[in-house]
Amino acid sequence: MTATVPDVVALTQELVRIRSVDDSDNDGAEAVVAARVAEIMRSFGWTVDVVEVAPGRPNVVAIIEGGGGDGPTLLFEGHTDVVTEGSADTWTVDPYGGDIVDGRLYGRGSADMKSGVAAMIVAARRVQVAGPFPGRIVVAALVDEEGMMLGAKHFAASPLASTIDAAIVCEPEGEEICTSAKGALRLSIALFGVMAHGAMPRQAKNPILCIGEILASLSEYQGELAAEHGEHEHLGSVYITPTVVQAGSPNQINVIPAFAQIAMDIRTIPGVDHGGIVRRVTQIADRASASQGVRSEVQVVDDRPAVEVSEAHPLVKSMVVAYETVTGQSARFGGVPGTTDGTILVRDAGIPNVVYGPGGKWIAHQSDEFVEIAEISAAVEVYARAATLFLAGTDR
Repeated sequence: MTATVPDVVALTQELVRIRSVDDSDNDGAEAVVAARVAEIMRSFGWTVDVVEVAPGRPNVVAIIEGGGGDGPTLLFEGHTDVVTEGSADTWTVDPYGGDIVDGRLYGRGSADMKSGVAAMIVAARRVQVAGPFPGRIVVAALVDEEGMMLGAKHFAASPLASTIDAAIVCEPEGEEICTSAKGALRLSIALFGVMAHGAMPRQAKNPILCIGEILASLSEYQGELAAEHGEHEHLGSVYITPTVVQAGSPNQINVIPAFAQIAMDIRTIPGVDHGGIVRRVTQIADRASASQGVRSEVQVVDDRPAVEVSEAHPLVKSMVVAYETVTGQSARFGGVPGTTDGTILVRDAGIPNVVYGPGGKWIAHQSDEFVEIAEISAAVEVYARAATLFLAGTDR
């Protein structure tokens, strides 16, 4: 085993150039980048496990024993998948070129989150090369974060997850140390009526007529939740956002449909009861459907709680000291506006985590996605120093 530490910028470019899009036509795209990540990890002498959580979708998990005696286990976590680049016409650079222009590295996944994956690998290697350390480091590059988080769910259910004391989730957060993340509750309301000719509405039970009442009631309910729970310091307020409304066919305007659907994306803050939301939305749907003589069913599509870790947690304190030492700036706390794999790590495995990584908080999924070169390099230094402090049991 040589004591080499790879160049983090070159590694980020290499990973960006692998199109690992998370979509229904995946065709093993994540497997290609996973194979390269595993190869790099093995070259360091790390113990590496590659496990398919779905066909063509492997998690890569490495364990680095510190050799410095007993200590905690720290997880670095990131995901290997990216969202689609969309229309190439909306990009001014090659989405998978990894081009560097004026101090910025461009490409799909450059911020979200190939740079974070590269930085965590390089940081862990740097800690290893620096000499023995207490405890151990686990480095996990997981699949499907942009989808249903299958990789995080599989990892959280593993025996290894139960041994981890804390985690750094290396998502782009605009240099904020994020100690909280919004919850995500996704619901679907199915409305079942009776089809009839458009000229004969009395023969129908039209589910479309329920939609307006449901949407209005959801808006009122959002206001109630906001008034009850207020605004979180870093996460803001609760949002109920209808995202899908479907009914009928544009090619059959003269047909009253028998089915309609509403789906919504609900974002919550700590203290909001997801079960209570499901019950209230069910009541809203039942009331509206009864008024039209149709039937409603509410389905929970996904349920991710809001999560939060104390600013007094040893890992958070280590991150603050590391950030301020490396950058010379005061640390800023923040919150994740969406959810990350860190949400699943808390929910399913009880692993406290902070979210911090190179890249802007709002640049993800946009055309001409980029990450500042300086932020990638700084992240490596922050990760390595924070890991050293946390594993040694000191935040100084």
